[in-house]
Amino acid sequence: MPPPPPPAAGICRGRCVLSFAAARDRCFSRRFLRAGLRPLAIPLPPPGVGADTAPATTVHMWVPSKPPRNPLLLLHGFGASATWQWAPYLRPLIAAGFDPIVPDLVFFGASCTGLPDRSDAFQASTIKAAMDAIGVTRFGLVGVSYGGFVGYRMAAMFPEAVERVALICAGVCLEEKDLAEGLFPVAGVGEAAALLVPRRPEEVRRLVRLTFVRPPFIMPSCFLWDYIKVMASDHIQEKTELLYALINGRQLSTLPKLTQPTIIIWGEQDHVFPMELAHRLNRHLEGNSRMVVIKNAGHAVNLEKPKEVCTNIIEFFKEPVAEAANGDDKV
Repeated sequence: MPPPPPPAAGICRGRCVLSFAAARDRCFSRRFLRAGLRPLAIPLPPPGVGADTAPATTVHMWVPSKPPRNPLLLLHGFGASATWQWAPYLRPLIAAGFDPIVPDLVFFGASCTGLPDRSDAFQASTIKAAMDAIGVTRFGLVGVSYGGFVGYRMAAMFPEAVERVALICAGVCLEEKDLAEGLFPVAGVGEAAALLVPRRPEEVRRLVRLTFVRPPFIMPSCFLWDYIKVMASDHIQEKTELLYALINGRQLSTLPKLTQPTIIIWGEQDHVFPMELAHRLNRHLEGNSRMVVIKNAGHAVNLEKPKEVCTNIIEFFKEPVAEAANGDDKV
């Protein structure tokens, strides 16, 4: 998931004295605090060893101040931290009776590990262990883009814990051969990594223009350098390795089928994960899913159309299980 577009108005000259990205990051953190969530760092020992062993992994997450009664796990995508991507959803979800739990995936935000595993299964197991650590054993799950890959894997690995699944522009049915066959705007994993882990302003501009239907006309370099410094300068190599682990050798034939009711939400003009992948996923789940297509939105549909996306999430998680039937909707 790309960064929210920088301010389009005005002209930036020279180097920015104040950090817009850092100020915005603090603003989003305050919104989480005002919504009744608190930050928590959860140390996790290596798999298969005792809890008294030095932690190999730390998961940072925002959790409700009170024990959650209707927990909903929100998994972010690539790009800005979890607070940037989920801030618009907090108050509507809480008002609807949900208790959002918002982690940073490993190598994003303040979550990290010393272990070598870069698979989506490792991410899924790590977040599940963090959920166990806070005493949440059953929950709904929403994943956007890369977070959808992790969420899908979590639902397949832990069906007793994950009750329902919402996948937002998550191309989990992609195959490695799709890149070479021209389905995506990139032709290989290396080019995908350069796109999703930008290091220079022109790379951020390309990402924003690819993921937003209406990107800002002006994107001053000083704002983009500031964003890169604050949000995109850590764990560059590790994030690149996550993408290689996700795509290399990926085949639809080895993708498990989820048993949980699932909603697939997609931006109609998604050029990162084209609509073909949404239809492919809907077919793969064989009637256990339904698809909602959001008009005038691209891959960043969760940022471009947060009200529509949030409304669909709330309605899906509130409806009786039997109503999670196959079908295509337009919003």
